[in-house]
Amino acid sequence: MADTAPGVVTPDLLRGKLVDQLQAQHVEIEDLSGGCGQAFQAVIVSPQFEKKTMLARHRLVNSVLKAEIAAIHAWTPKCYTPEQWTQQQGGSA
Repeated sequence: MADTAPGVVTPDLLRGKLVDQLQAQHVEIEDLSGGCGQAFQAVIVSPQFEKKTMLARHRLVNSVLKAEIAAIHAWTPKCYTPEQWTQQQGGSA
């Protein structure tokens, strides 16, 4: 049997799918629902976001997490390329 009940969305489940399917280099998932798994905010850094608009990035993420998003109440992704993430963190090349 699985460790979690079917249909239960966890930060680890979301993180794993994003890393596996988007080759995400950095993923932060925050459960905003107080632990019940119904609202998540995410920071996702992937080279697959290069040359894509913000809308296209969100659509790509949503296609990877289609089943999980259908099972939760709220999903807020923030999508960055590795270069944008470095700039966001105040780093310089």
